[in-house]
Amino acid sequence: MPTETLVGPGGRLFADPQPSPDETGFRQDNTSSQYYNSAYYLAHQKQVQPIPPPRPGAPLYLNLSDFVPAACIDAINAAGEISFHAVGDTGAAKVSRSQSAATAIGHEAAVADAMAADIQGLSGPAFFFHLGDIIYNFGEGQYYYDQFYEPFRAYDRPIFAIPGNHDGMVFGPSSTAPQVPSLAAFLVNFCAAASGPSPDAGGLMRSAMTQPGVYFTLDAPFVSIIGLYSNVLDGPGVISSQRGHFPISDEQILFLEKELSRLKPEREGGKRGVVLAVHHPPLSADARHGGSTGILADIDAACKAAGLWPDLVLSGHAHLYQRFTRVVNGKETPYIVAGCGGFSATAPRQKAPPACTTVDDHTLEVDPLIDFGYLTVTTDAQTLSVTFRSADKHGVAQKDLVKVDLQTGKLLQGGCSQASGGPRPARGGQGGGGKRKPKPRE
Repeated sequence: MPTETLVGPGGRLFADPQPSPDETGFRQDNTSSQYYNSAYYLAHQKQVQPIPPPRPGAPLYLNLSDFVPAACIDAINAAGEISFHAVGDTGAAKVSRSQSAATAIGHEAAVADAMAADIQGLSGPAFFFHLGDIIYNFGEGQYYYDQFYEPFRAYDRPIFAIPGNHDGMVFGPSSTAPQVPSLAAFLVNFCAAASGPSPDAGGLMRSAMTQPGVYFTLDAPFVSIIGLYSNVLDGPGVISSQRGHFPISDEQILFLEKELSRLKPEREGGKRGVVLAVHHPPLSADARHGGSTGILADIDAACKAAGLWPDLVLSGHAHLYQRFTRVVNGKETPYIVAGCGGFSATAPRQKAPPACTTVDDHTLEVDPLIDFGYLTVTTDAQTLSVTFRSADKHGVAQKDLVKVDLQTGKLLQGGCSQASGGPRPARGGQGGGGKRKPKPRE
């Protein structure tokens, strides 16, 4: 018999009532590798792409109550806390001589199926906040069925998203114009003017999302998530012009400052935690996908201007799990990299510094985990916890947990300073837990 699934306000649909078995092959073979040799990509691969403007007249913040039934919000309030999923880099597209399409699909399916299993009726995580790189290698509409809609066909909750660099990468036969504008397919599937069937869903039930743009805030009970778009470069990520260095506006920095100021009274009143999500990690121990110091500086400037720092920073991009604690004005904030949603699980190009190494204001709390998996974030606005679970053909296993007291700004669990010996200082300028200055293209 078909399973009863949620229907959100305005007839929004999420999971298929009777999901089919996981695929073992693509409907549309991913041929994006050929586009790396296209005239447009070769001419512009080291340049940022324009940021699509927000939908005219749409507020840049959303309320979860406009996406899920009232019974879901009532259940969250009755429980006195909210949970949500987060991970990035899910697109199953990495097929090579050593990895078949079935293997690639299996990596993403293991994560997506584990996340779907966490949801039981009205309990469990209230939504999934995707950290970018939904589609590889270029974010074209033809790949959304295989890499997004089909894997998450049993996930009976809304999926919000910020774009990753692959979602915005474009190609074309001419060096002067791309075949389609950057993020065209992302806008169709996540920033539609109205909820309804997506042309890329292949007949599956999930409605297109109606986010106002590629950067926005999601307000939910006990938590707000501010999502930023860090553009198309493989590295470093870019969210502003960086004083004219990049040919984009500073609109996201102004947005971030405004949103932090808007949320500040409720954050200081103990009514909600504030989470920041950006695809390229501000901190990373991975030499291939290193930390983006420009993003870190931009975020710090907005936080200083607003007088409020986030309680948690989430990123993807590097295909592994990493967790840092950064201390600013005495506040201990987890910076977590979770780009392990299915595309690849990749060890750092060079050996990462050992866990508990401290450089400047941040400490690498755990050795990087080279596992596919996902995050579950839980908060009651007094404390906030993040659990990382691996998910593969062998099953699901908890691998890391951090818990923060939002009132004191101190880690309650998961910090090296709470263990014997405390943090280790950096040695001889090595690695630096991701503080290394990024190369122009990493």
